[in-house]
Amino acid sequence: MQKFENIQALIIDMDGVLWHGQHPLPGLSNFFAALRELDLPLILATNNASLTPKQYVAKLAGMGVRIGRHEILTSAMATAAFLAESNKPDNTRVFVIGEEGAREPLLEHGFRLCDNLDFAARTNPTVDLVVCGLDRHLTWKKLSMATLHIRAGAQLIATNGDTSLPTEHGITIGNGAILAALQAATGVVATTIGKPEPIMYQQAIKQLGHTAEKTIAIGDRLDTDILGAVRANMRSILVLTGISKLEDLATSNFQPTWVMPDITAVTAALLKLKI
Repeated sequence: MQKFENIQALIIDMDGVLWHGQHPLPGLSNFFAALRELDLPLILATNNASLTPKQYVAKLAGMGVRIGRHEILTSAMATAAFLAESNKPDNTRVFVIGEEGAREPLLEHGFRLCDNLDFAARTNPTVDLVVCGLDRHLTWKKLSMATLHIRAGAQLIATNGDTSLPTEHGITIGNGAILAALQAATGVVATTIGKPEPIMYQQAIKQLGHTAEKTIAIGDRLDTDILGAVRANMRSILVLTGISKLEDLATSNFQPTWVMPDITAVTAALLKLKI
């Protein structure tokens, strides 16, 4: 195993790493206290597009942790920034499956959101993009309207492809399962922005002002957090408090740089850097 050293910044996943749903994982406050003590810049980068940065800041505050809005990057934020580079937002109409966390970044970039669920009026005017994010208020009508727009030529964009989500109730449905329904109904393969695509990590590294070589990714999923780090040429820590388990490593074609049981173990390893 590689020596634990030369770490100047962190990109940290949230679900399954910091909490399960509304329940903080043990050692959460000590973890962030250590990061502040070590003066390690960080970005909390999550595929979960349901919440806004403000809501994530409030959630962490409720768990006793102070985080700035600038330290949050969601797959929805990454998606909006990516789309703004290749489209003229004020001339681009977007139909969103998702919650406030998916909608807010698109509005901030100037995209025009179409909320019309009237089947008869769906082509007046036409929709250019369908963005699919986690939606806990999903309906048949939303899925059907999105399907009609995609079949009419709208590009399908996914904030992420996570099929599952760790919560305080156990592992539940993720955005990837919703996306699978749209892809099955349309035959169209989505352009996915979140992990394991390297786009989010690359945006986070740029925001941190560090290099990939000196930035560490921390996550709980081999197929997203760790694979994304591999694709972004970053070292990574897999924690075993979320989706992926130790036995999954035996059948994986790629590996994290380090495996640790939880953020308490990560905290101890980071504090040794100070010695």
